[in-house]
Amino acid sequence: VQLQASGGGLVQAGGSLRLSCRVTGSRFSLHAMRWYRQARGNEREFVALISGDGRTDHVDSVKGRFAISRDNARRTVYLQMSSLKPEDTAVYYCNLPFWGGREYWGQGTQVTVSS
Repeated sequence: VQLQASGGGLVQAGGSLRLSCRVTGSRFSLHAMRWYRQARGNEREFVALISGDGRTDHVDSVKGRFAISRDNARRTVYLQMSSLKPEDTAVYYCNLPFWGGREYWGQGTQVTVSS
């Protein structure tokens, strides 16, 4: 199983970015996916999840600004981020919480929001 994340970059406060994470090696439509982030000096924190059947949840700090989605045909999970704030600056990781008895992580993509 491999997770390949992309889409990070530098954006001004108030701007938008869309992160993508393509998954290979699993039966993608059957399992949940999550996004986490880790700011420098902080612990990794949960951002959003989407179940195999499309139910979603987001951490309170991003509700109304971020939206997780998935395209099972493309084996890809997305994180649409809008109204970005400097405190959203972090490395963002996609996560497959459970498949074949273990958890998987993508390599991380840097998001930097300038004020």
